[in-house]
Amino acid sequence: MPVEVILKTKIEGLGSEADIVSVKPGYARNFLIPKDFAAPATLATKRQVEELKRKRAEREARELNEAQEFSGKLGKLKLVFILESGEGQEKSFGAVTNQDIANKLKEAGYDIDRKKIDLPKPIKELGEHEVTVKLAAEIQATLHITVNHPAPKEGAEGESTETKGGKKPKAKKA
Repeated sequence: MPVEVILKTKIEGLGSEADIVSVKPGYARNFLIPKDFAAPATLATKRQVEELKRKRAEREARELNEAQEFSGKLGKLKLVFILESGEGQEKSFGAVTNQDIANKLKEAGYDIDRKKIDLPKPIKELGEHEVTVKLAAEIQATLHITVNHPAPKEGAEGESTETKGGKKPKAKKA
């Protein structure tokens, strides 16, 4: 027989603060109530629900505004990744994953969980890509990513340090 409780904090998969939910008695008695995540739904506690709902509305409005501002900042950001490739080939070795994107964002000063980066499969193709970042329930940001080849190394073409015998010259000791 389920028991009704009023949630004091948001619990994933159960509800948000000020929601009245039905849970198993053991879950309420052994976890929710002792950790102060919920209170039994009595007439007295139902009156407190109005105060919790007001706090919840203020918090959600503040989080929504912060997510919109953050979305604008991320929309202007452009990330560049360098993938190794064979000489003269278009095929790249490796891929750009959501973990790579999260690390690059962290270097830029944005701490975003990699699970919020919507990347169905790793990026292996060169060029421009757009990736969606889920910031809040309704707020998403589009991140612009460029994947390039590494810049050619100086002295790679035509210059060789090898001698006729196929060995590199030894450095002279001073």
